[in-house]
Amino acid sequence: MVHKPRNSLLTVGVSKYSRSQVFAKRALYKRKPAGTVAAAPAVANKTVEVKGAKNGGSRVIAASKAPRFYAAEDVAVPKKHRKHAGVAKLRSTIVPGTVLILLAGRYRGKRVVFLKQLESGLLLVSGPFKINGVPLKRVNQAYVIATSTKVDIDASKIDAQLNDAYFARPKAAKKAVTEAAFFEGEKKKEPLAENKVALQKSTDKVILEAINKVEYLRQYLSAKFSLSKGQAPHALKF
Repeated sequence: MVHKPRNSLLTVGVSKYSRSQVFAKRALYKRKPAGTVAAAPAVANKTVEVKGAKNGGSRVIAASKAPRFYAAEDVAVPKKHRKHAGVAKLRSTIVPGTVLILLAGRYRGKRVVFLKQLESGLLLVSGPFKINGVPLKRVNQAYVIATSTKVDIDASKIDAQLNDAYFARPKAAKKAVTEAAFFEGEKKKEPLAENKVALQKSTDKVILEAINKVEYLRQYLSAKFSLSKGQAPHALKF
């Protein structure tokens, strides 16, 4: 029977199955990784005297000779893990105070003000909430359009508490579902913590002070972005 490879090329450089899919299909996870063997001390080559005037006088015998036969089965060598987490490089068009247009999510189409880049690489933005209802949130820079409009805000006035830990949700303890709890219906939504409300107001106050200095900027941020018929987004200058 002619052997048929498990994977095949759909086109040049594009295979039918990915590397991880082939790994799963071949059940390579069942292989036990080769254990680490202590390195043997290096043995120096041996020099032997040879009799005879025409034989050179001495000969070097290698300490380790090449094997006469190869192993019947290949020894699996675990792949080196070369992946590492790195912060995404911030686009040159995005600086603190830049007005961004959100392209995805609950607030898509809204204009927000960029405050800073967090350690995770996500962007910290705010509507502010008083103008267009967008609270402090994190967004990926792949889902925003950077406009040429900028708000002159003082980055030093942004609270240091606004980091990735600020947005972390507390893990709720798993409870056994009882019959009575099943028929209770929808649970009441927990109110936002007072410290987060205060932090939202203090941050928006800094942004609003800068917005009120520019004419029509408040109306610009409150207006939702949309395209009319015949408008090409790639031809627009934001």
